[in-house]
Amino acid sequence: MRRAGDRCAAAWTSILAPPTAPNADPESPITGGPYAEPVAITPTPVHERSDARIPGSNLPGPYGVGEYACALRARLRAFAHVQLVGELVNLRTSRARVYFELRDATGAIPCAVWLTDWQSILARAGGGKAPIEGMQVVVAGGCDFYPGSATSSPGFSFSVSDLRVAGEGDLLARIERLRKQLDAEGLLAPQKLLPRPLLPHTIGVVTGETGKARDDIVAGLARRGWAGTIVWGFAPVQDRHAAPLIARALTDLAAVGDVDVAIVARGGGSLADLLCFCEESLCRTVALLAVPVIASVGHHTDRTLLDDVAAVSCSTPTHAAEAAVGLDCARARAELIASARRMREQGRRAVLSRARTLTTLTRAPSAHVERQRAGLHQRLREVRASWRRRVQSERETASRCAIALERRSSSTVRDCRTRRPQELQRLALALTGHDPQRTLERGYALVACTGGEPIVTAATARTAVDVRLRFADDTVPAKIAGR
Repeated sequence: MRRAGDRCAAAWTSILAPPTAPNADPESPITGGPYAEPVAITPTPVHERSDARIPGSNLPGPYGVGEYACALRARLRAFAHVQLVGELVNLRTSRARVYFELRDATGAIPCAVWLTDWQSILARAGGGKAPIEGMQVVVAGGCDFYPGSATSSPGFSFSVSDLRVAGEGDLLARIERLRKQLDAEGLLAPQKLLPRPLLPHTIGVVTGETGKARDDIVAGLARRGWAGTIVWGFAPVQDRHAAPLIARALTDLAAVGDVDVAIVARGGGSLADLLCFCEESLCRTVALLAVPVIASVGHHTDRTLLDDVAAVSCSTPTHAAEAAVGLDCARARAELIASARRMREQGRRAVLSRARTLTTLTRAPSAHVERQRAGLHQRLREVRASWRRRVQSERETASRCAIALERRSSSTVRDCRTRRPQELQRLALALTGHDPQRTLERGYALVACTGGEPIVTAATARTAVDVRLRFADDTVPAKIAGR
């Protein structure tokens, strides 16, 4: 037994000893990395059985799987801790740990970090950028291995102890460049300008054949009470070859003349899982379709280029079903039935009301005529009374006008008989006072030339030869003696 145990320990040491690096760089930044000195491992000896060995094989063993897995974990943990830089993808959280992958152009490695360490990393980020999928990050840590058990699978991961965001990853940058390119070419608007029917008759759906998105869409349309036709276009929704197949399925659905709107649906996933919906060929195909496309890819936090190009972007397949059928058919049907019931009731009441009115008019035409005659007599009496009042009013007005005219005429006659002669007498006296003859009668004389023009200045009198002097009773000729 001791000899067998010695052979087992020696075998473990030889199997798990790391290979030597013939051209190792002594100044490599990975100090004591994968080529560090081996750690002595002595597992519990295993009883060898000659019938359990592979005939003709010189390899040591066989050994227990659990022991080998534990020794492998110890060997990997013994590697030096290093820093890695890469693009963060497939980020997911469990109850105790956070898992993701680091990728670059030449490889990828799975990583894991304890949830408490992850929360500390987020707290240190503060108001800066929190690590999300697609970012370029630098992680610090070392190799780890979970040996598994009889009911669980083993797994290798890079145990992360610290993380720092290094910037935007190549993947996000490429998607952003493609988004700007499509926007510059005007391919983000055509789908949004297409008319979408409120109640489509046929809906095309492109999704995975076995995914839950299919059941969610059917359930959402059922809740809407929609009873139209669904045309399924099953295609893979997670693969680097999925984009051409999705584009072909959409093209086939658009070729069906009865399809009013198309839905592209997929459940949640990491950024790497949704890359097929950021392919340029798929986005250009959707932008040029004549059928409006509703995109429902991932969760509400996921955003792909297909969401920007499509006519409508929805967060869940159920939301996509509600967007495709803009009318709640069950509610609209109930409202229509209620409106029809109210209309029928109102019509019945209107018919009954008019029937009663017609019955009343038919049974008592004489009473109706009598009422009309009484109304006409009443109007006639009112007209006559109004006419009498109008005549009496006009008569009183005419009497008042006659009295006023009579008073005005008597005043005018009185003025002509008394006031006018007195006024004429005053005017005559005024004229008499201004008569030139009266002035001559008071001893004045009027000097005039032979032509009859009066001479009013001495200079004019000296120049005249013969003048005439007019007195009150006669005119006497005269000459100016001295000039």
